Amino acid sequence: MLKIGVLGAGHLGKIHLKCIQQIPTYELVGFYDADPKNAKTVAKDFGIKSFDSIDDLIEATEVVDIVTPTISHFSCASKSLQKSRHVFIEKPVVATPEEANALIEIAMKSHVKVQVGHVERFNPAFLAVQQLLNNPMFIEAHRLAQFNPRGTDVPVILDLMVHDIDIVLSAIKSKVKNVFASGVAIVSDTADITNARIEFENGAVANLTASRISLKNMRKARFFQKNAYISVDFLEKQSEIVRIMDVDADKADPMAMLIELGEGKVTKQISFEKPKIEPVNAIKMELEKFYEAIVNDQEPPVTISDGVEVLKLAYRILDEVNNNLNKLQ
Repeated sequence: MLKIGVLGAGHLGKIHLKCIQQIPTYELVGFYDADPKNAKTVAKDFGIKSFDSIDDLIEATEVVDIVTPTISHFSCASKSLQKSRHVFIEKPVVATPEEANALIEIAMKSHVKVQVGHVERFNPAFLAVQQLLNNPMFIEAHRLAQFNPRGTDVPVILDLMVHDIDIVLSAIKSKVKNVFASGVAIVSDTADITNARIEFENGAVANLTASRISLKNMRKARFFQKNAYISVDFLEKQSEIVRIMDVDADKADPMAMLIELGEGKVTKQISFEKPKIEPVNAIKMELEKFYEAIVNDQEPPVTISDGVEVLKLAYRILDEVNNNLNKLQ
């Protein structure tokens, strides 16, 4: 068993505490929360120890799970890494690209494992098709949320779009070439709705839209690749695969959907498949995978480098949005 402690016991922190209590390979030694009143309540509700300081919790653990506000991620992670503690850190990895570069240096010197909590990688709908993604050349994603005052202190890019940025970067193995983006601030001081077009050196394109002022929630992505179209509904946890195959027109299934491309060209047959979705608790699973990475000395499924690349691209999009907004003023 590995001794683990949680920094931050807000809404998401409580979910982490609950998940860790369900993982027998971890020993939950306790948590720290900056709000004494909340800390007292959580300690009572979960039956676990509330530490008086971050340093005290770090000293008592082998693994530190950071679920504090993003602004404190760098401070908490650097303290933990300098004490050679393995670190699980929620997305976004830190608040700025400068902090990200500094944290990578600290992590490299600490010789411990660091995993970033990009939880959509563990969404069962994505897991069901992940191995089928083969050099997608166009990705379109919509992440729309009903308005919630919680989280409006940061741009929607860092609040919502980072999920899809991570999915895109995990699927397209090429460097970013160009970024075009625009956004509008409607109810807060930062962009509440943003669209970004990301062009890659291999010719692939990703078109991402994120909004926190929608009438309904939506979290969908579509992947287009050679002879296949794959859709993922992260919210409803459903996936669909549309395959396009060459067939002999004379031998094709008469009930199948066929595409006749013209005389002398191969007939295409379209097939539809809905893969079986295995129900999983995504947060619990990512914490379990982190344990496996530690004890087996393997690379975590979402590395600190992954998290840093997501953050840097998010800021590149944010800069483009801000530049366009300034032109309108």
